[in-house]
Amino acid sequence: MNEQPFHTGYLAWHFSQAMATRLERDLRAIELNLAQYNALQHAQRQPGISSADAARHTGITAQSMGAAVGSLTERGLLIRRPHPTNRRVLCLHITADGSALLSQARTIVRQVNEEALAVLEPEERTAVHQLLHRLVTHLNPDALPPAADPRATPDA
Repeated sequence: MNEQPFHTGYLAWHFSQAMATRLERDLRAIELNLAQYNALQHAQRQPGISSADAARHTGITAQSMGAAVGSLTERGLLIRRPHPTNRRVLCLHITADGSALLSQARTIVRQVNEEALAVLEPEERTAVHQLLHRLVTHLNPDALPPAADPRATPDA
């Protein structure tokens, strides 16, 4: 039996870890971490999203998202408002300052992405992006916005 020394999932995990490390390092320059970046993204993409739903969409723990949201709220980058029908749920809304910081963060994410994918030809980048999009949609359908186009190469 000719078994691969490293399974695809193992390689994907290592790639994910390397990307997360680089993103955390570079986002630190604007005083953000990945959980905070994701909280801002989801609050902008889905105004009124709950912290729990944002955590589910990003695949991080509710505790990590709660800490990220708390920090962003203290900094005036997010606002928490009561849910219109469920008083136990707080809805997240991004502020103008949060949107401005998110724009800076997206520039950083694009740069990290470019550096990481520099070893690939343009058609390879497209193929990898489309395959990862399909896998994420299969494994965590809530991770991507419903209208996400797998052929597009998004900013983050």
